[in-house]
Amino acid sequence: MLKKLLKDIMVLIAGKQSEPIVDLLDGKKYVNEFIIAKKLDLTINQTRNILYKISDQGLVSFTRKKDKRKGWYTYFWKIEILKCLEFLRTILLKRMDQIAHQIKSRETKEFYSCEKCNIEFSEENALLHTFMCNECGEIVTRKDNTSVIKEYNREFEKIKRELALVDAELQTEKDKIEKAKLKEFKKNEKIKEEEKAKKRVASAKKRADNREAKKKLEKKESSKTKPVKKAKKK
Repeated sequence: MLKKLLKDIMVLIAGKQSEPIVDLLDGKKYVNEFIIAKKLDLTINQTRNILYKISDQGLVSFTRKKDKRKGWYTYFWKIEILKCLEFLRTILLKRMDQIAHQIKSRETKEFYSCEKCNIEFSEENALLHTFMCNECGEIVTRKDNTSVIKEYNREFEKIKRELALVDAELQTEKDKIEKAKLKEFKKNEKIKEEEKAKKRVASAKKRADNREAKKKLEKKESSKTKPVKKAKKK
């Protein structure tokens, strides 16, 4: 489901030819743009144009490396899954808001149509043209909004279901990020504890060495100050 949602986003931003990019890009490691171009069967410039469009929305990120021999840069790309899902969520919420506005408008306002020209008029426009079609001159008739409202409601529910899927994927990605952060935190804490343990051992060894050195020094000083026994006379 995640890949389908990501592909929908790519198509929305950069067209149908960008759809396979989702299968090529990884959310963890960067992929060489020349490999992407080869897999897409596009030129490197065509591939970059697609990636730049997506990058403008912040949905892919890149790093680059300079070829020391040739002097040019090669770009490596990675998809930003969380940002993609948040981007799609914003679009879906906007669509739902627009549809809700249309439903309210259909429920509270009158609309008219010309059956011959298949043109719809708001009540204000119909009144402005004295309820006559400005294309053919035929009288316009009041339109029954029931079927239109039903269609809008179906579309609203469809987007609502898609939004629920996006929210579920978003939560999964956020949980993954939090889990990764916790893992990294524990790893760093373990490293810190190991470093502290090493320092404690080193400190204890140093103290022991100092004590041993002090004992040797005291022993040496003691032997210097000890009175020398006189030889007995025969």
